[in-house]
Amino acid sequence: MSGRPTDHANIDLCQLNLDVAFGRAGGKIIWQPRIGAWLDYKRFKGIPLPEWCADKNAHEILRELGVAARLYDFNGCFVSCDDPRVKTHQEVLDERRVQSTIETPAGDLTAIIHSSEDNWTQRQRKWFVSTEEDMKVATWRAEHQTWSFDQDLYDELLAKWGDLGAPTMYMPRTNVQGLYIHFAGVEGGIMAIYDHPDTCEAFFRALDDSHDRLCDVLNESPVELINFGDNVHADTCSPALFEKYMLPAYQRRCEKLHAGGKFVFAHWDGNCKPLLPYAHETGLDGIEAITPLPQGDVTLEECAEALGEMVMIDGLPAVYFDETFSEQELIDCTKKMIDLFAPNLILGISDEISTFGDIERVRLVTQVVDDYNASL
Repeated sequence: MSGRPTDHANIDLCQLNLDVAFGRAGGKIIWQPRIGAWLDYKRFKGIPLPEWCADKNAHEILRELGVAARLYDFNGCFVSCDDPRVKTHQEVLDERRVQSTIETPAGDLTAIIHSSEDNWTQRQRKWFVSTEEDMKVATWRAEHQTWSFDQDLYDELLAKWGDLGAPTMYMPRTNVQGLYIHFAGVEGGIMAIYDHPDTCEAFFRALDDSHDRLCDVLNESPVELINFGDNVHADTCSPALFEKYMLPAYQRRCEKLHAGGKFVFAHWDGNCKPLLPYAHETGLDGIEAITPLPQGDVTLEECAEALGEMVMIDGLPAVYFDETFSEQELIDCTKKMIDLFAPNLILGISDEISTFGDIERVRLVTQVVDDYNASL
């Protein structure tokens, strides 16, 4: 059956997104897959898209598929502002490498960024924080960092995306994960935590204070869905590190953002079974991208037990959109997700359809979700 008033293609998906998040959707759920990796890879490599979407942009493709969008485009509305004495510049080293330099009154930081041959992403070849002195410079920069909101960009993005989803943003990664992913790499970050604990903890405090200032800006903004884009992975952020550093920062952030009426969730997309017992202690309203078996390290039942009344965001293993698994396995998993988590479910792919995934399988899930919502 198609064309029902409850189907994703016929409703305000921005409102449904907010209603599911805040528990006022009357039992309905929302289907919100991310297709960016699939689309960007094919366009970067010049691989022809299916005929039906060859001339469409991302939001037109999502509308055609009858799904909602996870609108992290709105991240650009929150602008990091350095102390005016900070100067940044770049030097092209060769066709793939660029050296970035940050000059501050406390010293300089340099990094070498390497662009990929397969997509538009970039990788660090030299990290900004390679020594204890680098971390002191990064601490000074964070201490002097402020934030602002770009209303013009917000209005522009709202006009572009319309009712395809609710404006959403992700905050800078929380202390340990920020150290790993933005500043020092995993190995360098772990060495810093254990070799220079006092310096590292001063850096974490500076980051937390900067993020408090961002929370103040967020609470004055119209964006209601706030993500901690941490990419938490228990193999590198152990329960001991999580409990000592991440958990207090989560609680602090959540308290501030809840005071502003925000829905707060975090991105845990690695092995996270050892960290799930902390889910309720975090203060989060939901968790995004937990990856169940056969791709991750937890069962759906274990996720449901750990989350309780928290919102599950995503949950369908990305591998089920590849031909390795049958379409029926994807359909069965979708129905199981609904049985275990609805109505506290913003259904998506953990965490994106792969570059080689079958985009047509997205429609299979759309049908299951639309049938479920219609049944209510």
